[in-house]
This record gives sequence, C-alpha cells and structure tokens, in this order.
Amino acid sequence: MRERSGPGGSKALKRIAVGLLLIAILLVAAVYMLNVRDEAPLAASAVTAMTSGQIARGGYLARAGNCLGCHTARGGRPYAGGRGIETPFGTVYASNLTPHARTGIGQWTPAQFWRALHNGRSRDGRLLYPAFPYPNYTHVSRDDADAIFAYLRSLPAVEQTNRPNALRFPYDSQAALALWRALYFRPGKLATDSARSGEWNRGSYLVQGLGHCNACHSSRNAFGATDGSLDLGGGLIPMRNWYAPSLTSAGEAGVADWDLGEIVALLKTGVSTHASVSGPMAEVVAGSTRFLNDADLRAIAVFLKALPPSHEAARPVAGADARTLERGAGIYERNCAECHGDVGEGVDSVYPRLAGNRAVTLEPAANVIRVVLSGGFPPGTAGNPRPYGMPPFLTALGDEDIATVVSYIRNSWGNRASAVSAYTVSRYRGHREE
Repeated sequence: MRERSGPGGSKALKRIAVGLLLIAILLVAAVYMLNVRDEAPLAASAVTAMTSGQIARGGYLARAGNCLGCHTARGGRPYAGGRGIETPFGTVYASNLTPHARTGIGQWTPAQFWRALHNGRSRDGRLLYPAFPYPNYTHVSRDDADAIFAYLRSLPAVEQTNRPNALRFPYDSQAALALWRALYFRPGKLATDSARSGEWNRGSYLVQGLGHCNACHSSRNAFGATDGSLDLGGGLIPMRNWYAPSLTSAGEAGVADWDLGEIVALLKTGVSTHASVSGPMAEVVAGSTRFLNDADLRAIAVFLKALPPSHEAARPVAGADARTLERGAGIYERNCAECHGDVGEGVDSVYPRLAGNRAVTLEPAANVIRVVLSGGFPPGTAGNPRPYGMPPFLTALGDEDIATVVSYIRNSWGNRASAVSAYTVSRYRGHREE
C-alpha cells in the first residue's frame, strides 16, 4: 500500500527547494560580483591627440608584451589578428588590433582598451578568454596601456573581420567563463616592494605583467589556470608540447648563479656561454626581448636572478640500460658527433654542448625530442646574425632510433635522466606547429 506524504512532508520539500533556490541565487550573485570587482564605470572619453613620443613608447611596450606574435596570422598583415591559439578547450582566434572602424579597434576609447587589459572585458562588455593573458596584463599601468593604445591607433587600418572562436561546450559560454574568472582571476596592480631596488621592481613589472612569462613557465590545472603570475616553476605548454623549464630550479632554467650579463645576452641575442634558446623561447627572443633596451633587460635579469630557489626532492631515475646505451652510441656517432663532439663537448658559440647540458636532461624530455625531430634554430639577432641550426631528423630516423639516441645523450658524459620510449617519440612526431 503506497504511503502518502502528509502536509509536513510537503512543507519540508518546499523549504528544501526554497533553500536550494536561495543558494543558487547567492552563487550567481557572488560570481557576478567577483567578475566586476575593481571595475570602475567607463568614462565617456574620446580619443585625444597622440604624441610621437607616446606612440614610440607604446610600440616599445607592445614589443615587450610580444603582442605582434599572437595578433598576426602567418603570412598576414601585422596586428590584423586571425591567428589561432590552440587550447585544451578549443581554439581562440586573436582579434584585429588595427584601427579599422568596423573590424578593428577604430571605435574603441582608451578607457575601453584599459579595461580589456586590466579587467579582461571587451568594448561591448563581453568577457574575454584568458588566451589573451589579461591575468598578467592586469598589472600593466594605465599610462602604459594608453601608450600601447596610441601606438595601435597609429598603425595602418586593416579590414579583416575577427574569426569566431572554436571552443567546445560548455567552454564556449560566457557563464562558464564567468565562473572561471570568479575562481582564478584577480585584477589589480603590482605593489612596489620598498625593500627591493628600483631595478628589481621594474623587472618584476615586466616579468609578471607585459612579459607574461608564467603563461608558459608554469603548470596549469585541469581548467587551464596557473597559481598566479609569480608561479614560474615550469610546465608543459598546452597543445604545443614544449616544456617551459622552471625559472626557479638550478636543475632546469634557474639563473641564480649566472652573471647578470649572461642573462641579458641570452634575452638579447638568444645565445650565451651557458645556453641558447630554441622553440617557443626563440620566438620570444625574436619577437620581443631582443628589442628591449639594456636597462630593462638588466632589470629582468635582476628579478630572475633573485627568484626564491625551489627545493625539489631528489627523484630516483631509471636511466637507459646497457643495450640502449651501446646502440645509442652508434646512432650518435653516425648522426651527431660531427657537430656535438665525441663526448658531447660541442663547439663554443656554434654547436651546443650536450655534456652537462640541463636542457638535455629536463623532465619531461619533450624539448630534446622536439629538437631532434624538427631541428633546433636559435633566432637571428644583431648579436647572433648567422645562427647555426640543427637539421631535422624527422624523416632520417625512426621512432625507435630517436628514442635510443636521446636516451643515450641523456645518460652519457655525466648526464643522468630517464630513458625515452619510442611511444613517447611517436606522440611528438605527430605534432605540427602552426
């Protein structure tokens, strides 16, 4: 026999429903409030006359932020947008930053541009995706934002309609983005540290703000968020399969024991006596840091050199076995020794040293595999006008051979790191750059 709920049961269910509704309303209100924090009403300001000095400064700052790199499609007009930024959630397409009235920022005001950088909100109020690194750009000063806007307004207007993003559900919704921002985005300026020098504070501003270094040099959670702009502990760059090494670890890319001049040289030319850059970092040097003045490069070096060192617990490493080392030695002798030397000694300023090279022993082994597959090429700069590059072995060697020789290099001449499998190589072989 079915039991009927009495009046008391109905009232209890109603109370639960009302309670759940109130909780939902409170959550929506909290998400809304967190999305408008530190966001002042926009003043109805028009675009004022721009001075040549402001435009020149804005161009310099745009270089510091490497804006051209993302907002220019391959073979496209500068700053006209259209480049796809791949993410684990789909593709975000960079917008047109030229002053075209209909397809670019021709109708924007300085206040609206500032809000985009500081609050991650577009001219029409729409929330922007953090593939545009406003979690870092929020630290950019208003004066610098106005200068960048002045520079962009001085560019030739290009009529190129912005491509719609291609994101999967639910990541394509403003509601999901608002929730992400409520959890992970905190707008605000960097406070000056009075206990530090002016150089250190300038370096902090460039690294954590316009330079957005942690966009690559940090790990991300399942929702694509980092632990803050000072998280520089290294991480695999999403979708690109390059590992951006830790800037706080002496075993990876920490520079605490480098001379300031060597850090400046690496950022300015792409090479130094300690290291050379390739992959995404070569793009950063080519498109951004080589254009910075020596004072700013030194400030960045001061900041990076002073980063608190990370103290990782030593992990047991299963190196390559004797058979792999023997076979790898033969592959190395036939394909690598002519440039890198019989014992991985390299040639100064020409071919990188492999013995004791921490880029070779990084975990994961993504970078060394990518270089063997696709070649390694430092950027051409004034300080390194004719860079020596490494040819790709994509077609010359199979997955097993590459895994074997990389395992050999990672476990010879004093190097010690995990062995690499053919399966791992095959994963990187299938990846193509844009």
